[in-house]
Amino acid sequence: MSDLHVVTGAGPVGTTIAEQLAAAGTSVRVLTRSGSGPVHPLIERRAVDVNDRDRLAEAVDGAVAVYHCIHGSQYSARTWLAELPRAEQTMLEVAGRAGAVVVFPESLYSYGPVDRPMTEDMPRTADFGKPAVRVQLLRARDASPTPTVSVAASDFIGPHVRNAHAGERMVPNILAGKTVQVFGKADLPHSFTYLPDLAAAMIRSAADRTLWNSFLHAPTAPAVSMRELVGALGAAAQVPTPKVFAVPGWTLRTAGVVNTLMRELAEMNYQFERPFVLDSSRSEKLLGRTPTPLAEVAAGTVAWWKSVSAGEQGTASAPGHRPVPSVQA
Repeated sequence: MSDLHVVTGAGPVGTTIAEQLAAAGTSVRVLTRSGSGPVHPLIERRAVDVNDRDRLAEAVDGAVAVYHCIHGSQYSARTWLAELPRAEQTMLEVAGRAGAVVVFPESLYSYGPVDRPMTEDMPRTADFGKPAVRVQLLRARDASPTPTVSVAASDFIGPHVRNAHAGERMVPNILAGKTVQVFGKADLPHSFTYLPDLAAAMIRSAADRTLWNSFLHAPTAPAVSMRELVGALGAAAQVPTPKVFAVPGWTLRTAGVVNTLMRELAEMNYQFERPFVLDSSRSEKLLGRTPTPLAEVAAGTVAWWKSVSAGEQGTASAPGHRPVPSVQA
């Protein structure tokens, strides 16, 4: 049990971390409320609520590292504030008693609106809405005696990424030859982090004690515009370059008057109305890793979506079976 790694959550990040660890021959225990998670001989799946301190302590016992990959049940500051600080504090206390480091996937929200590429030494002091919640979480990690690492990524792209700007709202349309709708301005540079690169960085940071108690940037390829990204995905899929329709910010803000999700998206749309560039060069040196090139990112993303499509078609055609919706947890 000395090499046990625990992953909380079986959404895109948790699943990718568990798969990478298992592929490397490491024992993994995945914790979700339902007991779901990826299937592999080295992956044990347990039904555990991270707010159940006793069950959580039992599940974490013997672990050398915990990858805490849960998120709020709704995309709102109110929900995050009600759910995430308590869950993280419980995990930090339990993991600390077990002697495990806790590694967190982190967003770039805490930087707030920026006017230059984001580097690790920039202030993380955003004071509004969802970004302020992320700031609060980061400060609590810093104050905890339990060793932690926060690995920040930009918008996700890659296998298992569905509910994202470069997920189900983009790639299936490209494969089907349909127009792709994007938020904000389509020709500004924007960073996208390949999910396998984030997972590998988190695993590496857990293994290197010199990286504990730090804030890192996941290795991320040079920023491209949304239009360039769509073009790269189209090239990887060997389809004509799709048309791109940019949804202006005022549309989201107007819809947000009556629609809660649109209001929450509008709060973060500054990321798509100005250049949004993540500089990971310092962390790349510390981690000893470089980002996957864009062409490989596009190829890996398209290949995964094609496999998902083929699998769903096969399931749909089987008598008595219906496709099961993906649940990000």
